Amino acid sequence: MQVAFYAPLKSPNHGVPSGDRQMARLLVAALQMAGHSVEVVSELRSFTKQPDFAERQRVAVAATEEIARLTALWQTAAKPDLWFCYHPYYKAPDLIGPPMAAALDIPYVTAEASYSPRRNATGWAETQILVAEAVRQAAVNIWFTQRDQNGLAANIPGARFAPLKPFIDVTPFGNGQIADNPHRLVTVAMMRPGDKLHSYEMLAKSLALIKDKPWTLDVIGDGPQRETVQSLFSCFDPRRINWLGQRNADQVTALLLKGGTYVWPGCGEAYGIAYLEAQAAGLPLVAQATAGVPEVVNDGVTGFLTPEGDVGAYAKAVAEMLDDQGKHRIMGLAARRFIREERSLEVAAVQLDRLLKHSMGRSQ
Repeated sequence: MQVAFYAPLKSPNHGVPSGDRQMARLLVAALQMAGHSVEVVSELRSFTKQPDFAERQRVAVAATEEIARLTALWQTAAKPDLWFCYHPYYKAPDLIGPPMAAALDIPYVTAEASYSPRRNATGWAETQILVAEAVRQAAVNIWFTQRDQNGLAANIPGARFAPLKPFIDVTPFGNGQIADNPHRLVTVAMMRPGDKLHSYEMLAKSLALIKDKPWTLDVIGDGPQRETVQSLFSCFDPRRINWLGQRNADQVTALLLKGGTYVWPGCGEAYGIAYLEAQAAGLPLVAQATAGVPEVVNDGVTGFLTPEGDVGAYAKAVAEMLDDQGKHRIMGLAARRFIREERSLEVAAVQLDRLLKHSMGRSQ
């Protein structure tokens, strides 16, 4: 199929790295691996941080111009067979795909759409309506986490859904021997306000409870809250914390392959691609059983998930990883096997192809 791909929050071609950009790129790769031709048809970012009327109007005008551009383009060129929208939600609805799909009479598909009724009372009711209409129009809405599916199904009756578990490309991680570095802790995360900062706060508090354990922490990431994050760890011997800054994908992979335990509480995480990458490198991990994190961690097998907000339980789980090297090794092997057998790009390509072919048949 010829697939028109659009990500209203962040294009796969966007210059700033993030989990959203990475998953958009992975979806494109999975579609291509399944034999489909994929074109990113628009770079319009429909995101606005606040429900500001003037900003939303600016986006609406730009979307209208994009519709006109694509309409003219496809009057002289072959139209796509399917419109695929990744991650429409209240701050970044798809203003282009639904009208274009209707005009071209092609199936409309979403992946990782989300809907939360509590946002209606905070000024986002109009964009939430747009998301709901798009989800209702879709031949299928592909969900990555049960939380997202529950929110959509409860508020948009009659919409059609299908699961696709979060996945990564395991190729960069190789299949060599897993590095044995049980006292090394490592985390990969941007340093920004909100949930990321809350996770850093919880991590610092947890490690303070196990100062007597023989650990070091490698922190990969940077951002506007760097000074605040570093101050959270100022109580530790500076030789125990390695501030490695922002690294590119290859460098992150190389650092993960040095081994250890991946530690990131994951406050509010949609699911966290970094958890998948850490496990692909053979790192067991410690996170919270919160938000979408349980979708990417096999609790008790590839790592530990502790109760949300329980600093003591989190510290205890990290300590167990440090103390029990046998368990650490077994979990690391299980983590790598889990990703390779269940969450690889190859597995996702087969599943995604099946979903799209089924949706095409249903829409005809």
